[in-house]
Parts: sequence; structure tokens; C-alpha cells
Amino acid sequence: MDVLIKILQFIASFSLLVFVHEMGHFIFAKIFGMRVNKFYLFFNPWFSLVKFKIGETEFGIGWIPFGGYCSIAGMVDETMDTEALSKPAQPWEFRSKPAWQRLFVMLGGVLMNVVLAVFIYIGMSHHYGESYIANKDLEYGWQFSELAHEIGFRDGDKIIDIDGKEYEKSQDVIKKIILSDGAEVGVLRNGQRLEISISEDYTARKLRDSVFMLEQIPFLVAEVPAEGGAAAAGIMAGDSIAAINGEEGSYFQLIEKLLGSAGTTAEVTVARDSAGTKVFKTFPVAINDQGQMGVKTQLPVTIKEYNFFQSIPVGIKRTGAEIAEYAGQVKLIFNPKTEAYKNLGGPLLIGNLFPSTWSWPEFWRLTAFLSVVLAVMNILPIPALDGGHVLFLLYEIITRRKPSDKFMEFAQMLGLFILLGLMIYVMGNDIYRIFIK
Repeated sequence: MDVLIKILQFIASFSLLVFVHEMGHFIFAKIFGMRVNKFYLFFNPWFSLVKFKIGETEFGIGWIPFGGYCSIAGMVDETMDTEALSKPAQPWEFRSKPAWQRLFVMLGGVLMNVVLAVFIYIGMSHHYGESYIANKDLEYGWQFSELAHEIGFRDGDKIIDIDGKEYEKSQDVIKKIILSDGAEVGVLRNGQRLEISISEDYTARKLRDSVFMLEQIPFLVAEVPAEGGAAAAGIMAGDSIAAINGEEGSYFQLIEKLLGSAGTTAEVTVARDSAGTKVFKTFPVAINDQGQMGVKTQLPVTIKEYNFFQSIPVGIKRTGAEIAEYAGQVKLIFNPKTEAYKNLGGPLLIGNLFPSTWSWPEFWRLTAFLSVVLAVMNILPIPALDGGHVLFLLYEIITRRKPSDKFMEFAQMLGLFILLGLMIYVMGNDIYRIFIK
């Protein structure tokens, strides 16, 4: 059932993203008087699950649940239907329109994915607000891996700034340090400011490091509900969880250990104040199938709420930050020294991002993020992607020379082979990570 819920969330999210993307092409094509032959969600070789016609356009749902397409008359696209191109150009065809109109049509899908992300982030900011751990509230600083120690970090360091810029949220600190191709990090250690230089030579190793850095937060028990395993074992509000099965750690490390103990009885060690003295006690605690022992925790979480008008700039800013961050990750992928290409994932990895229980906040958060991913990936200058068409159109606008239909057919075929090879590679990565590694 858990896998089924993940699959349903992935299909629902992906269907929305593809529909919105292709609708962007459709809308601009109709604005400029182009004829759209087919508009499909999913691919439909040989037959379609659903199809109907409105005007000259056939709408439908294919049987291969991956992607979709908007087939515009007079355009070489993923359908590779080039029969009409051998006939004289008609005024309603893509190829007959000015280059600037064709450019807007090709950018329409990417634009709509960005707009979708903005709307989702606005809605989430308004409905759910925002909660995060502020970097300034990390009283005990950060905890680092062996690789981070090699670079020069020490457990308990407080991050002041990165390349001279301060970051409010702890997650932004993590992403900036790990994804940067070299950085200067200012830290506070024993009351003194130190500068730690991260060489670009460490980029590949940082990306491979499972946990480069974690917020060093104690696992404080704020409340113990009566129905949980912790209450039955004797854990009390005010206790501080010190170790799970004899392994010590900070909050997030202990959470990972609980998840690894799901469905078992774990030895939980707590630190408890007794007449002003800290006493350590160990209890056998039943951990449920979700990796929870039944306590509510006390974390230094900052919560912000926004009205509708306040949420608009928040949503726009968050979308812009996501685009910049993901574009930076794509840049790392194309730098062989970083070996970031080894972390590429496909549908199996993406589907696994969704939780095993239906969660609307997580569904919308991941859908907005994937909408940004789809926009950034589609604008890459690779034939068969929107970015490839945009590149050729910019060439035409600048040189006033239009690439021939034969060249466009060849470029489209080359792009499809590149994308097929990429898909085989990422699927292989998925299978290795999930079933072999």
C-alpha cells in the first residue's frame, strides 16, 4: 500500500506538470493563429486510452504514463511526423510564422511551469505558512562529518556567513556549502571568528558524502502522549534522548536511528534531571512501523504566517531561489570534476521522494519543486528539448537565416537519441541505488 500511494502521488504530480507545460505551448500557438493537431497527456503509440476532438485539435490520454506532447502544424517535434513538411507551407503552420512568435511558443511550456511553481508557493505560503530552523538559533552550532573535519570544520562551529553573505535558514546554509564549487566560510569557534576555505577539489567528495553537516540540536522531549511506546516505557516530558541502542547523536542523527529501528524494540537512553543532577536511564521502547516512539519534541523552529498579499512576494522569491539553486546543480552535473552526474536519478528516484502516506503539503511542495526542475531541464540547449528549439530560433533572429527542415529533422532525431541515452543512464542509476547498492 505504501508503494501504491507513492506511485499515485507521483503520477498525479507528473500529470499536472506535463499538462501545464504542454498547455503553455498550446496557448501561445493559438494566440498566434497556429493550428494544433494533437494535444496529449502521456504518449500514445498504436492506440490511445481516451481521445476526442475539439475543432481541428485531437485531445487525448496515451497509455505510456510518461511525458506528453502538443503537436503543432508545420513543426518538427517529438512525434517526428514530417509528412506535412514536404508540402507548401500554410499560413496557419508554425513554420510560416515570424521567428519571434515561434520563440514565444517554444518558451510557453517553460514559462507555464515557472508560473505553476509561483502559484503553488504562494498558495502554500498563505495556507501553511513557513517553518524552518534559523541558523542564528543553533545554540550548539553544527555537527560535521569526517570529510568536513578534514576541510577544517569542528563540531560546535557556528556558521556566520558564506562568501560574505549571511543565511537565515539552516537548510540554506547546508545547500550553499555542499553545492558550492569552492567557498569561504566564516565560523565562530570558542568566541573567535575563523575563516575556513573549501577548495573546489572537495566538490565531488562533498556531493558523495551522505551527511556532510547537521544542525547540532539536542533531542528534548516536550510531551509524551499516553498511547505511545515511550509512555509505556517510562520516558517523561523534560527528558533528553541521549542514545538509541547505545549510539549517541544529535536530534537528526537519533531520528535516523529510530527510523532504522522501525517495528522493533529499541534501547533508548535518556538524560534526566534529578534533584539538580543529570541521571542517565535506559528504557526498552517499542518503536512503531513509522520509526516513531511516541514523543513530541522541542525544536528551535521559527514559524511565519502570511496573509494572501504577503504570500505573493514570498512565492515569487521562493521560485526564483529554487530556479537559481537547481540551475547551479545542473552546472555541477556538466562539470566532470565534480562527478555530480553520478547522482542523477530518474522516475524511480523521483517517485521515491514522495511520502508513503498521502500528505498534501509534501505533494504540493514536491510538485512545485519538480515544476522548477522541468522548466530548467527543458530550457537546456539540447535538440528535442524546448531549449534546443529556442537556440535555433535565436540563431535565426540574429543571422536572419532559417535552418532547413532537413537540418531540424536531423537535430530532432539527434536530440531524441541523447535523451534516450540519458534516460537509460538515469534508470540504471535508479536500479543500482534502490535494488543493488
